[in-house]
Amino acid sequence: MKIHHLAMSLLFVGAVACTEAPDATRPSGPAASPQRQAGAEAAEPLLVFRSADGGHTWQDISKGLPRSVKRGYGMGKNVSFADADGLYLTDGQRLYHSNPAAANPLWTEAPLPSREASISAGRTGVLAYTFGGSLFRKAGGSEKWLPVYTNFGQKTVRTVFESAAGPVFIGTDSGLFKSGDAGKTWKQVHPAGLVWKIAESNGVLLALNNQGIIRSTDGGEHWAFAVYEHRRGFVIAGIDGGFAVGLDRTAKERRSLRTSFDGGATWEHIDAGLPADASTASVVQVGVRFFCSQAAGVFGSADKGKTWQLLLPSINDKIFQLHVSGKVLYAVPRTRGC
Repeated sequence: MKIHHLAMSLLFVGAVACTEAPDATRPSGPAASPQRQAGAEAAEPLLVFRSADGGHTWQDISKGLPRSVKRGYGMGKNVSFADADGLYLTDGQRLYHSNPAAANPLWTEAPLPSREASISAGRTGVLAYTFGGSLFRKAGGSEKWLPVYTNFGQKTVRTVFESAAGPVFIGTDSGLFKSGDAGKTWKQVHPAGLVWKIAESNGVLLALNNQGIIRSTDGGEHWAFAVYEHRRGFVIAGIDGGFAVGLDRTAKERRSLRTSFDGGATWEHIDAGLPADASTASVVQVGVRFFCSQAAGVFGSADKGKTWQLLLPSINDKIFQLHVSGKVLYAVPRTRGC
């Protein structure tokens, strides 16, 4: 395993721009520089980088992952996430898991219940789901997947979220559905538009909708817009005491990263020190530090977004998806797109 030390400096010329120091190096190694073979134009390796020191150093932990994955796989799907047990990701055929407590971040693997299924965290095990409406839960300690929420009966499943209070939510192309009895019965709680991501903080729920961000303060029974803006892309995340959201920039709106500490009622910009990028792909928190990923790479802030530093430059024009398990930060480069 190689550990890559990235030394960065901030240059202020009117607005703030980030530049690499002369001795900074990009992550490299066998997994990051695969040998080109016949048909390589249609395939790429699966890469993962890990930091246990707040983004100052990064370790390539890709060894043991597939070296040939269909290019663009994952667009429109959730193919990676992290919880207290570590990082999970898929290449569309198998599920891979790395425990952050392991001295050597070896990967365990298991088959997926359906080819090219999405994955997400569940209260009692990993969830897998297909766009066509099939949902599964992985039995702990085995490769077996069990069907769940078989009474849902809807197609175009975009996301599945099991809330801390118990209710289950499924986002679809035609709105948001809720079950309060472990999936036996379902009701539509928000009728308008596609819902593809849900986050929770202090009992408040936020969900991404193709018209903005919707919010519920009563356990998901009623929803209203917290951010009503027609943008191509949004990201949301629960942080300590509130939420962080990232929105695509527009010609009029040059700032995209915001936080809220009153349940999504009001929002504050925290991106004045970030480059004028078109979008934010991920935003997470580790301890007191915020991290976000944009086209240039992974940025970190130790002062709640007042200033930012480039910590991990982008690789091969990809954009990182960020995940957190305890104090460990993971960065998974992905092809840009929805």
